[in-house]
Amino acid sequence: MRRAIVVVLDGCGAGAAPDAAAFGDGHGPATVRHTWNAVGGFRAPNLAACGFLAACGVPEAGPVGLHGRSVRWGRLRPLSAGKDSVTGHWELMGVVTERPFPTYPQGFPPELVEPFEREIGCEVLGNKPASGTEILRELGAQHMATGRPILYTSADSVFQIACHEHVVPVDRLYELCRIARRLCVEPHNVQRVIARPFVGDPESGFVRTGRRKDFPLEPPPNLVDAVGDACGVGVVPELFAGRGFRSAKRTHDNAEHGEALLRALEGDARLVFANFEDFDMLFGHRNDPRGFARALEAFDSFLPSVLARLQEEDLLILTADHGNDPTDVSTDHTREYVPFCELRSGGSVEALGDRDGLTLVADAVARHLGVSRPSTP
Repeated sequence: MRRAIVVVLDGCGAGAAPDAAAFGDGHGPATVRHTWNAVGGFRAPNLAACGFLAACGVPEAGPVGLHGRSVRWGRLRPLSAGKDSVTGHWELMGVVTERPFPTYPQGFPPELVEPFEREIGCEVLGNKPASGTEILRELGAQHMATGRPILYTSADSVFQIACHEHVVPVDRLYELCRIARRLCVEPHNVQRVIARPFVGDPESGFVRTGRRKDFPLEPPPNLVDAVGDACGVGVVPELFAGRGFRSAKRTHDNAEHGEALLRALEGDARLVFANFEDFDMLFGHRNDPRGFARALEAFDSFLPSVLARLQEEDLLILTADHGNDPTDVSTDHTREYVPFCELRSGGSVEALGDRDGLTLVADAVARHLGVSRPSTP
């Protein structure tokens, strides 16, 4: 049986896209290369051999070539009108989002917030763009005293609701998010409603827990639908509203994602689609290049375990969904090319250069599995 394994190193951009300035990134982000430069290099020989580092503009990392596997590597230019995980993952599966989802740099308008408050029976706190950790420092104590949920957004199209797990039970937080998802329709069709549970106290500080849950818009027809039997790791099933994915326990950090990926490779799913989010979530958004570099080294040490479990007819693709330069002037995602590394049986090495569209991943998987990629409106 032929299988395709797509692994997304979340936020590991490969250099500024030609339209970066239109997305507020005219300063020239380059996530992995800038991380390499900021820390004076890091050790990732397996990512180098796969072409991942070369695709990201780090020629000093070493030659491309992996014994027993053919390697094709290059960069993919994003076509979708966004620089976030949903549009990135959808495009990887063949969906180009031509119209941007709404964002709220001034906070959400009354016509959206007031119906939400009526349905949940209380007013919200915040309602503004903010860092997830900063808004907990600002409003966590008030939330604990009043029970009012904290509402905030970011540069992305997200409606985020944060509640202390000992004040608002997580199941109730998820229900608040389902209410918000039902209300977030045109023209306020926010791309993702996100539950952000946390614990702690004002004295020792607040910490977000691993029970985050995403409630995205329903995706258009995509390659996952065509395959019909996919195993998702990490946030991936949530980004596709669960459609086409086997039921599985949600994993929440790179170590858990790695264990889940290895379990999936022992199974019989034709498509395994995994996201490793720590690069983006823990280090890109916090402007921490050293942490970013350590995470790349840790993934590099894990990668041989994946390679050892590949079968002769397997296709493995390593890529990303967008950039998140930890040396950047902000903590937002960055509009970048993404690396593309395709590994299959053989022994050749081919440099592809720059190609248009993250949809190249969907095309490669569709050819490999012998399925047709659905056309989208």
